[in-house]
Amino acid sequence: MTTLIPREPYSQDELARLYPESLKLQLVQVFLRHGERTPVSSRFSNTGLSPYWPYCGVARRMVQMASSSKDLSTWNGFQWRRKMEAFGSNDESVVAPGPGGEIEAMCLHGELTDKGRETTYALGQRLRHLYVDQLGFMPKIKSDAEDMYLRATPIPRALESLQEAFWGMYPASARTLDFPPPVIVARQVSEETLFPNEGNCKRFRQLARLFADRAAERWNDSEQMAYLNGLWSKYMPEASPRVAVDAHPRLSGIMDTINATDAHGPSTKLPSEFYDKKGRAVLDRISVEEWFAGYGESAEYRKLGIGALMGDVVDRMVSTAVEGGWRSESAASGSGNPETGKAIKFAMSGCHDTTLAAILSSVGGFQNESWPPFTSSIAVELFSQAPRSDANAGTMLEEFSNPSVSKKRGVLSSLLGKSAPKQPTPSDTARAPISSLPDASRESLRKHYVRLRYNDRPVTIPGCAAKPENHLPGDETFCTLDAFKSIVDKFTPKNWQSECTENLGAGLHGPGDRERSPAGF
Repeated sequence: MTTLIPREPYSQDELARLYPESLKLQLVQVFLRHGERTPVSSRFSNTGLSPYWPYCGVARRMVQMASSSKDLSTWNGFQWRRKMEAFGSNDESVVAPGPGGEIEAMCLHGELTDKGRETTYALGQRLRHLYVDQLGFMPKIKSDAEDMYLRATPIPRALESLQEAFWGMYPASARTLDFPPPVIVARQVSEETLFPNEGNCKRFRQLARLFADRAAERWNDSEQMAYLNGLWSKYMPEASPRVAVDAHPRLSGIMDTINATDAHGPSTKLPSEFYDKKGRAVLDRISVEEWFAGYGESAEYRKLGIGALMGDVVDRMVSTAVEGGWRSESAASGSGNPETGKAIKFAMSGCHDTTLAAILSSVGGFQNESWPPFTSSIAVELFSQAPRSDANAGTMLEEFSNPSVSKKRGVLSSLLGKSAPKQPTPSDTARAPISSLPDASRESLRKHYVRLRYNDRPVTIPGCAAKPENHLPGDETFCTLDAFKSIVDKFTPKNWQSECTENLGAGLHGPGDRERSPAGF
């Protein structure tokens, strides 16, 4: 499946089961894959597939900030239109036309298309319907985004998808006239953990290549690969005529072009053999194993690929449960003190298919799943054990539904006798292993529950379902925060950048890796 077909909104009966009255929703963290895009490179031009796709209407009205004064004190938007240029027959510069002769609205490689903008905006609308209209968790009208955390990877399609989802959740009609520009958090790519960062983690890059090589050994001479060759080998380049995991283009590259073409118009389609149902199922199975099997088999793979992000996810929930709220200095607008401002209730992060599959695989929740479709999402929800007495809070203006609350001194710090830091810190419990938490904190974690919803479907985490004390009675998809943190702690790095340079050359499994717990336990 290429384009996500969202399910209908939850019925009242479903809402009652999914959001029981005995639990109170406290924090939501949404990770969303970007919407439909063009292929990341031009492939199969020998089939007549155009390298230029006319699906980016934004190119007709590009806006970039430009200085309007010599001292850079004020800024204006510089509006412009983008056209594409290419080599002519004699290497001269010529306008790059689309498949129908179009010369505007051309997309770059890997760019979010008009359809991708539509589907991510629609995702934001669905989030609004659930968390604002149905649950009343977030306010209907917002005057600022201080109780939200917005973050995106440095890749433009992820940022633009996040913006579309935010606008879908809070369109102009749901924002006050004085609503200030929201903060969107970014990182340098060398420190990015919102996707598995092969480019800046040497050991993870080694492991990824080793697992890819293993997939090639397993599948290249298989009956399934022979079937794919019967379909597509005639379209492969002369220099690499065989379809294989490690061919050129790679098998996953073929999938990239198939998925992108399948999501868009008839003028950018491959020959019909590429959409053979059986062939696509084989392609998906092999690609999922190549890219994601490592998370289920190797704790080191989990730790370096997604452990730093999952550590952040857990830290935020522990701060909410133990310290009275999660606050982010980086997400604060600067209009107030991040220590005395509003606690964050809703986070959205624009990311990628590899992010979503890594999150789910690392907690044992990606069994027999297909490659995540465009605009897929994971919602990580935190609940407390308390009756919902404020179900209609979200109908009010934000100022009344989520007032500023002074940040409490961390429970862990208080119990351990630590003095309050002079500078704001993300959390007094950040990266504290579960074994180091005092009994009072552990008891609080046991009274909080974590639930993951992947494309609106609850995910079962095996380590939570295995023991009654690890989940909500009667529903194994609600994991106690204590049990969830115990699972994630096992693959949370202490120093991601340092550990990325350890065990280089150690092979598929580093020291002690085989003896560690499997994913989800």
